[in-house]
Amino acid sequence: MRERNVDERPVAESGGGVSARPMLASDREGFIHRHELWSEAQYAAAGQMRRVVDELGIDMVRFSFVDQHGILRGKTIARGGLAAAMRSGVTAPSSLLLKDTSGQSVFSVFHSDTGVGVAGFSGAGDIVLVPDPTIFRVLPWAPGTAWILCDLHFPDGSPVPFCTRTILRNELTTLAARGYGMTVGAELEFHVFRADDTGLAAEHLGAPGRPGLATSTAPTTRGSQLLLEEGLDRVQPLVDALYRGLTLLDLPLRSIELEFGPSQFEITMEAGDAGAIADAIVLCRTAVRRIAAGLGYHATFMSRPQGAEGASTGWHLHQSLTELSTGRGAFVPESAGTTLSLVGSAYLAGILEHAAAAAAFTTPTVNGYKRYQPNSLAPDRITWGIDNKGAMVRAVGGAGDPATRLENRSGEPAANPYLYIASQLISGVDGIDRGLIPPAPTADPYGADAVSLPASLGAAVDALDADTVFRSALGDVVVDWYATIKRAEFSRYLRHVSDWEQREYFEIF
Repeated sequence: MRERNVDERPVAESGGGVSARPMLASDREGFIHRHELWSEAQYAAAGQMRRVVDELGIDMVRFSFVDQHGILRGKTIARGGLAAAMRSGVTAPSSLLLKDTSGQSVFSVFHSDTGVGVAGFSGAGDIVLVPDPTIFRVLPWAPGTAWILCDLHFPDGSPVPFCTRTILRNELTTLAARGYGMTVGAELEFHVFRADDTGLAAEHLGAPGRPGLATSTAPTTRGSQLLLEEGLDRVQPLVDALYRGLTLLDLPLRSIELEFGPSQFEITMEAGDAGAIADAIVLCRTAVRRIAAGLGYHATFMSRPQGAEGASTGWHLHQSLTELSTGRGAFVPESAGTTLSLVGSAYLAGILEHAAAAAAFTTPTVNGYKRYQPNSLAPDRITWGIDNKGAMVRAVGGAGDPATRLENRSGEPAANPYLYIASQLISGVDGIDRGLIPPAPTADPYGADAVSLPASLGAAVDALDADTVFRSALGDVVVDWYATIKRAEFSRYLRHVSDWEQREYFEIF
């Protein structure tokens, strides 16, 4: 095989070169090349990335990965270290994957046997963040700074089983082997408050297992007026900044909307490949928070923050399958008068069958379960309906409609997008494999005689622990790892004496 010219367009960019790999031997040596972790397209993207860095004068690049909670973590690499980082990745403590949301380690990270069920985590040893140059962005809110998303590998080159991005990719690969691709669309709600500019004080400082007090905020909108145009006008500088920032990041932004509750907003995204939309959600949440902070606001994807009890936020996940051989929507029925094909109906039945277990991924925080309330535009039981926004799953479309899809309305906006989407795929495919038939659609989602969604994170984790389909798809090691972390988080919540308990009992007992 001949070596391509340094300026020759690679095959990954529709050129005539035989390889997108860099010509210089120094660029071929390193962890990524040695373990064959990049595709030709990624080598091509790395070449383009180098040109962007030079042309824009990028000084720093953030190498980030998505942890078990859907939170971005990583290191910022100065320009001088960028070439080495792109050859061999960036190391980080493996213990980051063994913590709850407070930063408290749930496993014995310094013991020779951490109890996590897989080697490579003892002594809080390193994992390697392997950059994916196809997911490289220049950050509009941080001058001279760019960002790249990473996958996780052990120092021997093997993938870390707890890399949630890899978990979704594996499920999508399995789906493709069946002849299907997955398309998703996202409606992501959030709250934006006016930030208190008094700064941090001692009571805001925290420690693992004991977060400090949240900062003080004030509302931005009055609420109770869904899609009120003048409501958006009153926060127009924020809307303008969000539009500019999200479009500069090449995110598939469709709309910015004023929601029903006080200080509540929604962003919707164009439907696309499931893996690509999951990546977009990760960057979108960070962008919204950082752009808002730059204007003196505090944006949060917590589902039900204090001061916003009137309307919790959710993440409505639209999903459908496509036949890879024909490009045809697999959920589109052939007969008029029906909403879903047989494949779509079986997929829906699988989502309903495993809804309780999937809730550990769709609603992974203690707070998210306080959203499940009747007559609230959030579901409280496991039902489906035809274009019914009170049901857990809303079916939309019909014969001749290529946009026929299912919308799961049970998720919270803080969910890890890779695990949320993977949970739907695992559930739906099981429904297809078993030929499950869904019950009749509900016309009364809050009065239906149906099983309730889990009442707490603890109940959802118990359901996940007992679900053999999730264990078969993800493996016992992954399910046990995730369940252990979430149980520790829930137990810490149960031990906390709340202000409700103090008000309720202190004076009368």
